[in-house]
Parts: sequence; C-alpha cells; structure tokens
Amino acid sequence: MGDSWVHLRLCLTCGHVGCCDSSKNKHATKHYQKTKDPVIRSFEPDERWMWCYVDEIGTEP
Repeated sequence: MGDSWVHLRLCLTCGHVGCCDSSKNKHATKHYQKTKDPVIRSFEPDERWMWCYVDEIGTEP
C-alpha cells in the first residue's frame, strides 16, 4: 500500500502478519475483526509477548 508500518504482529491461529495499531492501517486488528482469530504475538526481534483480543489481556510466554 506504500505506507510505512511501525511494528508487526503474528496471528497464532493462521500465521497472518499485520501491522500494529500504531501504524496507519492497523492490519493486525483488522485481521482479527474479519476472522475472529483471537491471539497475536509480537513479530519483532527480542519481543515474545502475546495479546488476546477476546479477553483483552496480554501475556509473556
């Protein structure tokens, strides 16, 4: 789309990679809204946290 992204997120259900909510297009959240795949994790080096959209809670593995 020609836009820059801030951070990437990985869907743990299907493997989709999307940009975070700090990015203009918020592809990770849009993916959840479309598919209801509930859990993502950071796809950034040295970050291992996860987020559940359904429960609105984050975790460290």
